[in-house]
Amino acid sequence: MSSIREHRMLSGRPRSNAVTLAVVLTIGLFPLMFVGEPVRAFAAGQKALSTEETSLRKTPSPDGEWQFVVSGDSRNCGDVVMPAIAAQSAHYKPSFYWHLGDLRAIYKIDEDMAAAATRAGETLSCEVYHRRAWSDFIENQIAPFGDTPFFVGIGNHEVIPPKTEEKFTTQFADWLLTPVLQDQRRRDGEQGTLQPRAYYHWVQGGVDFIYLDNASDAFSEQQLKWFDRVLAGDAADEGVRSIVVGMHEALPDSIARNHSMCDNPQEPDSCTSGRHVYEALLDFQNKKPVYVLASHSHYYMEGIFDNLPPQRRLPGWIIGTAGAVRYALPKAPPPNAKTDVYGFLLATVDREGRIKFEFQQVHKSDVPASVQRRYPSSLIRWCFAHNSANLDPTAPDTTARCTPPLPAASR
Repeated sequence: MSSIREHRMLSGRPRSNAVTLAVVLTIGLFPLMFVGEPVRAFAAGQKALSTEETSLRKTPSPDGEWQFVVSGDSRNCGDVVMPAIAAQSAHYKPSFYWHLGDLRAIYKIDEDMAAAATRAGETLSCEVYHRRAWSDFIENQIAPFGDTPFFVGIGNHEVIPPKTEEKFTTQFADWLLTPVLQDQRRRDGEQGTLQPRAYYHWVQGGVDFIYLDNASDAFSEQQLKWFDRVLAGDAADEGVRSIVVGMHEALPDSIARNHSMCDNPQEPDSCTSGRHVYEALLDFQNKKPVYVLASHSHYYMEGIFDNLPPQRRLPGWIIGTAGAVRYALPKAPPPNAKTDVYGFLLATVDREGRIKFEFQQVHKSDVPASVQRRYPSSLIRWCFAHNSANLDPTAPDTTARCTPPLPAASR
């Protein structure tokens, strides 16, 4: 492996266009055909967007509407599915894409990376896989979005050893310290040199977008204090008309409760901190609209808190459909729930800050031709036909494990 590539893997920082091209040319996993406008636009534009530029990059429609897209859990087949999401969502000219965590499997080798290595005539060891995994995500899942701003969230797979939260914030510092997020932190009163952090927020188009870190099953006390301050500021700010709260694991007591916060009785902080956030949002909902997004469960579901009494419901969605092995739906799911699908949530924001969410499915035919040429056709077919715990119980174990089996709640 070249010294340039080693340096980029360790730092996670996008380099100049010339270095990006050199990196891609030095390794057979990423052919020259992938180094096109999306990579160049990404390298040149992703870091340069200010808050004002981000909010204006899509010209509002005459009625003031604008759009953004969200999904999460892109391990296993994310290098195939995420470029399809990028291509499909580009038709809507979204103001940004938001990833809700679980970038690569880490506990095992992702099938897409294994197939790419096989095609290049090599076999991935766990050591090499762990060194490449997050750089692979940057090159094959972020870059296809071109100059569309990309916000990245942390999930539980980002803290599976040998990965840690500190390693995550270091690798993705350029996405956690974009001008947009730095500007927001300055407006919040933070001083001095800002360090990358796995939870963050930014206000755009009258909406406060808040990402919470529950990658380790609970919200830290420091994060909860920060969250309470953000909510208090939003309640007093007439310019904030609604809030969208994104996270990896869904808050406690939802329809997806068996794969969410508070699903492990040995983690009491998961229950108490998760319910703290839920109660705070429930109170805030009396002032302004609230929307709650999560992934972790690998299916699509709307109305995840509709099992609760009407007065205690928050509008909530699960959108874990960006490439990970697909899971069975819980018992008695809402009628619009979907499994064995990939896709994204398309959000349309009106001038009052109210948001309409619609699931947009992506199909095998949506995978860009350049991506299809990069892999054996058998891998593309497998991702869409067999990457499912519903259809193939062996699907999560088709590649080499790198750590002991995970508890069901942590997968």
